[in-house]
Amino acid sequence: MDSSANNKEQVQSAPEDPEKKKKKEEKAREKQLKKEKFLLKQAQQQAQQSSNASKKSEKKVVKRSADDENPEDYVDPETPLGEKKRMARQMAKQYSPTAVEKSWYEWWEKSRFFVADASSSKLPFVIVLPPPNVTGALHIGHALTAAIEDTMIRWRRMSGYNALWVPGMDHAGIATQVVVEKKIMRERKLTRHDLGREKFVSEVWEWKNKYGGTILQQLRRLGASLDWSRECFTMDERRSKAVTEAFVRLFKQDLIYRDLRLVNWDCVLRTAISDIEVCKACSQLFQLMYQYCLCNVIACCIQVDYIDIKERSLLKVPGYDKPVEFGVLTKFAYPLEGNIGEIVVATTRIETMLGDTAIAVHPDDDRYRHFHGKHAIHPFNGRKLPIICDAILVDPKFGTGAVKITPAHDPNDFEVGKRHSLEFINIFTDDGKINSDGGSDFLGMPRFKAREAVTEALKNKGLYRGSENNEMRLGVCSRSNDVVEPMIKPQWYVNCNDLAKQALQAAVDEENIRLEIVPKQYLADWKRWLENIRDWCISRQLWWGHQIPAWYVTLEDDIRREFGTYDDHWVVARNVDEAEKEASQRYNGKKFHLRQDPDVLDTWFSSGLFPLSVLGWPDDTEDLKTFYPTSVLETGHDILFFWVARMVMLGLKLGGDVPFRQIYLHPMIRDAHGRKMSKSLGNVIDPIEVINGISLEGLHKRLEAGNLDPKELATAIEGQKKDFPNGIDECGADALRFALVSYTAQSDKINLDIQRVVGYRQWCNKLWNAVRFAMSKLGDDYIPPANLTPDVLPFSCQWILSVLYKTISKTVKSLESFEFSQATSAVYSWWQYQLCDVFIEVIKPFFAGNDPKFASERRFAQDTLWFCLDNGLRLLHPFMPFVTEELWQRLPTPRECKRVESIMICDYPSAIEGWNNEKAENEMDIIESTVKSLRSLANERRDRRPAFVLCRTQVVKEIISSHQLEIVTLANLSSMTVIAESDAVPSGYADTVVNESLSVYLELQGANSAEVEMGRIKRIDELKKQIEKLEKIISAPGYEEKVLPNIRAKNREKLDSLKERLLLEETAGLNL
Repeated sequence: MDSSANNKEQVQSAPEDPEKKKKKEEKAREKQLKKEKFLLKQAQQQAQQSSNASKKSEKKVVKRSADDENPEDYVDPETPLGEKKRMARQMAKQYSPTAVEKSWYEWWEKSRFFVADASSSKLPFVIVLPPPNVTGALHIGHALTAAIEDTMIRWRRMSGYNALWVPGMDHAGIATQVVVEKKIMRERKLTRHDLGREKFVSEVWEWKNKYGGTILQQLRRLGASLDWSRECFTMDERRSKAVTEAFVRLFKQDLIYRDLRLVNWDCVLRTAISDIEVCKACSQLFQLMYQYCLCNVIACCIQVDYIDIKERSLLKVPGYDKPVEFGVLTKFAYPLEGNIGEIVVATTRIETMLGDTAIAVHPDDDRYRHFHGKHAIHPFNGRKLPIICDAILVDPKFGTGAVKITPAHDPNDFEVGKRHSLEFINIFTDDGKINSDGGSDFLGMPRFKAREAVTEALKNKGLYRGSENNEMRLGVCSRSNDVVEPMIKPQWYVNCNDLAKQALQAAVDEENIRLEIVPKQYLADWKRWLENIRDWCISRQLWWGHQIPAWYVTLEDDIRREFGTYDDHWVVARNVDEAEKEASQRYNGKKFHLRQDPDVLDTWFSSGLFPLSVLGWPDDTEDLKTFYPTSVLETGHDILFFWVARMVMLGLKLGGDVPFRQIYLHPMIRDAHGRKMSKSLGNVIDPIEVINGISLEGLHKRLEAGNLDPKELATAIEGQKKDFPNGIDECGADALRFALVSYTAQSDKINLDIQRVVGYRQWCNKLWNAVRFAMSKLGDDYIPPANLTPDVLPFSCQWILSVLYKTISKTVKSLESFEFSQATSAVYSWWQYQLCDVFIEVIKPFFAGNDPKFASERRFAQDTLWFCLDNGLRLLHPFMPFVTEELWQRLPTPRECKRVESIMICDYPSAIEGWNNEKAENEMDIIESTVKSLRSLANERRDRRPAFVLCRTQVVKEIISSHQLEIVTLANLSSMTVIAESDAVPSGYADTVVNESLSVYLELQGANSAEVEMGRIKRIDELKKQIEKLEKIISAPGYEEKVLPNIRAKNREKLDSLKERLLLEETAGLNL
């Protein structure tokens, strides 16, 4: 063994230093301790992971359990008719109009919530529903009327009024008679004359009882809260009594008389039709109104339409196989007596020459001076026609300067006939054929065939002098499309002179205004029409209607025994017994025979009495004493004269006061393109189809079931394909009502876009989800407080109550002033933009988890949320009755309060002054502006990012700092830092100017910086445009003299603000 090996062994075996050994052992123990600690920590982490996995597994089990939830919990059970709706245990996850609007109305009606009490001490508020046509179905005009009136009546009922809304139907004389005549012809090939009057009227009653009143059921579907216990019909016993009494009283006051006058005659319907527009001073106004008319209330409105014809035209006329020529001025000669020459006249209706009784010339026309006092000879009957001078009628420059006069068939000639005591010769039968007075050569010819025959006969006699194009206006009946024929007929008239003066004074006497017209623009029309009014023809040659309570007395010794021969042989009475008694007194001792006038009264006469008759007049009923005058008449401006003016005239005379204190005239409805609704265009909107929804095929089938000719049908189908390519979605009554009421700001017409209704249906879903959220946060055991103390509430709660206070104030004020569109806008904005978009979002952190630091805020938020929903639903109820009832019924009841049965009989919200908080609103404005700017920078990305808010004033800094939670929540930020102008902002942030005191910065996180810069450039350009526009206004000549000082100051302030914002935008980001 060598020595080195021995040395090693000696070294290793040498004893270790004790100190070193001790240190070594401590290190080893420390290392082992760390190892054990590490292993323990690892074991704990594994245990935690195992626990988390178990929790996740439990959550999955819970989720699977939710998926397996009972679907029946979300479905409403069947509700027996008339009982309170039985609602599902759980709110459905989506709003369904069909489900929500089911059952409520029947319960409201059975519970008599709509019934007014004549003995109540409450102030009355009364509306009479404009009575719809008994033959009609609900159209969009009716829906507008119902939506507006129900809004008013529900609001007033909730506001503590004794609210009465009276329903009724109009018998619609001509319309109903035509429907039944067509029915018996179609089914039995019989005319009414085949049946006789008594049997025909019986048929009409049978039809009315079976089919009439469809529209009243449809009004229920709209939610109209009418007092059905007072439902009436213009021909029921009480209303018929009122009509008879009115006629008798007006006759005895010399306001009704019988006279032989010219009327507008329909040869198809064989009756006089409304001559309201004959008044020259009003004709232009009426035509302007009528071109916008969609007769939206009383569908029996039948009158003269006018067609403007520019030149020779062929038009289709009922009863004629070939089109008839119009727009032609025909000239022919009358030979003068003694063969001294001829005089040439011109006419557009040559067939009426058969009834000519004179020829008129201007007294100063030298061409005819030597004919004065001479006679012309009628070529077909030898009648002498005096040549008369009339400066009023004759225009020497028009035509030949000589005018044929037919007093019995032309309004102007009628006046000439009266001035010159001419003979009035009627040449037409009631169905438009030539009678015996028209000459044997033409006897029995239809009038327009006689037109051709007369022309040919004149040619044969060498008297035809040619024809030329002539611009003219042709009167056509609005129902039958027959060309109106002026005919002289004995008719009953109402003397309107004094009645019109009283009706006018009621609206214009500034010292005693008894009648307010809204919108005010129609007051001028009211004045113009009443100042130029003509007497009202109230006779109609029909069988269905109120038979005129006048009897003709034929005395035994009368020389002429034809009916109606002697004008002084009429007696007016309430019934035949009273007529017998009066005739006996007048013709003492003489034998006589009575026959009642077969004519009926104009439908407008009975509907003109409606505000009186529905309340029991002429009897002195409790309803009449309590509810007359009514409060508001709401209708379309198209029947301002037909109906409204006549109600006022009759109400003043027979009721002693105006029938209503205010008149609200709503706009006329057109389609989305501004076109009048017409079956031939395919743009007619059926409100029930909007409520229930309908496919495009369903719309086509409705058209095909009508009576359009093939060409019109093809056009209408194409129109439907364009406007409703996917049909009409189910919208529900609430959405339709809200849309219609919101449209009322559109002046004199509404361009109805169904997509707007669809939008409100989607909004109903938002309301539904807002309440679903609330119910989830309130919990099953939540009991709301009786009231709130705003001062102790969190900021967001104070703010929402303050804006609710303002919304309630604005809504009530708007309803009071008939600004219905503003009311809907106020309610919608509060629900949509303030409650749903801000408040519900901003209180969510209070309910995230169970953080004890938010305990009081959470409870306050619950209470405020409940108050908002309760007030908000009551505020909305008059506009949307169904969904608000359903949601309100789900809300819990306040402590120690007895729950009212229905939202519709709750109190309407009143503005509580203590809720008003300008400071909170101003601060929220700043918060919302900040959030809006941050969201704009986020560019719709929802990832949470940090942000900085630069505050340039201490006041704004304090506001932003104190509301960081609200801003972070609403802007979806991960963090927010408040900085001053002296602070630096990290790079990589997009920025924008909120206002002169605020700028915001949002982390880009991959956003395109070029896009951000483009956004800044766009804002700068917009600011420059605004500045340029305002500077142009301020520098305009005469600005200082013409513009008020306060406006100038506002403009200067605005300009300074814009310039400051521009500077900030241009310099923003320079410190990045």
